[in-house]
Amino acid sequence: MKNIKLLLILALALMTSINISIAQETTEEEAATFSFSGSVDTYFRQNITAPNKPVDGAAPGSSFANTPGFALGMVNLIATGEKGNVGFTADLGFGPKGADAVFLSTGSSSIVNQLYAYWNVSDKVTLTMGNFNTFLGYEVISPTANFNYSTSYMFSNGPFSHTGLKADIALTDNFSAMLGIMNPTDYTDFNPFGTYSLGAQLGYSNDAGSAYLNFVYGDQDGTLNERTASMDDVSSGATFQVDLTTGWDVSDQFYVGFNGTYNTTSPGEFFDGNIQDMDGDAGGFLGSALYLQYGVSDAVALGIRGEYFQTYVGDATADITAITLTSQIGVGPLTLIPEVRFDTSSEDIFIDTDYMPTSSLASFVLAAVYGF
Repeated sequence: MKNIKLLLILALALMTSINISIAQETTEEEAATFSFSGSVDTYFRQNITAPNKPVDGAAPGSSFANTPGFALGMVNLIATGEKGNVGFTADLGFGPKGADAVFLSTGSSSIVNQLYAYWNVSDKVTLTMGNFNTFLGYEVISPTANFNYSTSYMFSNGPFSHTGLKADIALTDNFSAMLGIMNPTDYTDFNPFGTYSLGAQLGYSNDAGSAYLNFVYGDQDGTLNERTASMDDVSSGATFQVDLTTGWDVSDQFYVGFNGTYNTTSPGEFFDGNIQDMDGDAGGFLGSALYLQYGVSDAVALGIRGEYFQTYVGDATADITAITLTSQIGVGPLTLIPEVRFDTSSEDIFIDTDYMPTSSLASFVLAAVYGF
């Protein structure tokens, strides 16, 4: 009798243990993670060799940080969630910089910087659909991820974002690849043209750094389909861009980064009642930038960005060289970024203090970036 009771007690304990284990596994499987992060940035900008007014030629031809005096960047709010092998990111930008970052968006979604869902199909393959920031280039929209506060000409000439479907593939522990099909560049809300771009990336990374070779190809403004137009119109041809981004920790204090890019758009079509090929010249841009950064202490770092940038149409070119000296000073989650920038052009695209055309511009920026 005692043995029967003991067996019943052991069976009950075993069943209870199994039920608890199943309940724990079910809870773990159903548990979802959610996080909230973002940043706030503001800045002061003062020209050294040009008027401090919002007039043509009184700011670099790059994106953001171009308003004189005390000015606003953006509030960046990022929500992420994941449950099992699926998840999402909702990234919103408010303020002047946020509006510039999504300049081709319209309507209520104009505050959307990124909005996508993903599925980790396996340990090696992730599918992502929606609007995501570009995989090309060294710099990004978020001020917390850039060392320099002002941006390069290569970054400013895009692309900024893509909307589409991409597959990220882990080839080995160090090598990765990405393939994607996307709307025309920076048309994030929807596709207004009915044409698509193809994207691809091959990457390598290890503990010291990484290198990524990126490609985009496609018609960015759509083939002209409106046959009843009352005015002549032009549709450019396909755009091809190849981009190399790499960065390496040379030592615990010293970091070296590089970005090189080449973009070309072929002549397109001309509409005068019929569609016909154009005999014009291809146009685009190319450039390269070197990023050197040195950590003086845990709270202070110094850096320099040297960039060469060229735009071209056929054989006609215009060149710009920009040198940016930057320091980052950390005060907890707040980063102060003083910066001096020198821009020099082959053309007189800037103005001096007498509002006369000139080929150079010197300016100073002090930014405050709070990340959370």
